[in-house]
Amino acid sequence: MTAVLHVDVDEFVAAVEVLRRPELKGKPVVVGGRGDPSKRGVISTANYEARRYGLHSGMPLRTALRKCPGAVFLPVDREAYEHASRDVMEVLRAITDALEVWGWDEAFVETNDQPEVVARAIQSAVSNKTGLSCSVGIGDNKLQAKIASGFAKPAGIYRLTAREWPEVMGGRRTEELWGIGRKSARKLSELGIDKVSELAAADEERLSLSFGPRTGPWLVALGRGVDHSRVSSVPRRARSRSLELTFDEDVEDPHVISAEVTRMTSRLAEHSMSSDRPVSSVTVKIRFAPFVTRTRIRRLPEPSIEVEAILEAAIVALGRFELDRPVRLVGVKVDFG
Repeated sequence: MTAVLHVDVDEFVAAVEVLRRPELKGKPVVVGGRGDPSKRGVISTANYEARRYGLHSGMPLRTALRKCPGAVFLPVDREAYEHASRDVMEVLRAITDALEVWGWDEAFVETNDQPEVVARAIQSAVSNKTGLSCSVGIGDNKLQAKIASGFAKPAGIYRLTAREWPEVMGGRRTEELWGIGRKSARKLSELGIDKVSELAAADEERLSLSFGPRTGPWLVALGRGVDHSRVSSVPRRARSRSLELTFDEDVEDPHVISAEVTRMTSRLAEHSMSSDRPVSSVTVKIRFAPFVTRTRIRRLPEPSIEVEAILEAAIVALGRFELDRPVRLVGVKVDFG
């Protein structure tokens, strides 16, 4: 019988940094921004030692320093992580032909062999090749395997199939399901659905009225642990690409903000042209001090890879803001059409 495995490298970014600097082993390590907690920036990842102090992804670096003065702060090094990721995925491809990569540090694997045996082989091969450890979840489908790998952390193996689903997941809150965020969980709660077992027993028509004819039945399926999506080796293509910058100090000069929007849009447009992926819309994000975020979007008349057309859309989007307050962050996102 076919089984699906979800392989998740433990604390990937921090673990790569510790491999590069063995003297950091056992110390709280934080990776984020330029690695300077006196400057603005947020945590990209923190290792398990740092998490014991309450540090987590998205936390401001300054807050992290207050919570854990002894932490080691390091800048983000994308090239190093991409290199390590390639090594991990090469190991997985040598073990199976059915591999679906989900970013730097995780992938789905399909196997017809004994899944626990395959999981142990993966852990051993990844460790021998890269020095990294990984957790492996086993399920009948991708949903179950993804959730199971969370239970397996760190460096363990966990099985969650249809047989175990009701007992393991039934009493848990709906937001613990892969695919349900806080907003959807709140909406479900307003309907009296807080637990996975309640979602599994929910009426599809009722949920369709609140969430739509496709999403309603899909949510019920999640509650039952059902996922019909297949493991696909076809490379996933991002639907969008974005850049953003957090200023060290609040900026009030509109010319500085405009220059950053132009710079980031130009980089994104160059990527669009080099990869032959037309842009259908441009979104500009502004975060005003102290922490109010607004976005404005401009759709192109037709998808384009022309730098001038993409830049024009970004400038129009930026022009829809009233830059009457200090700005702490600016970002640009392009959607491919």
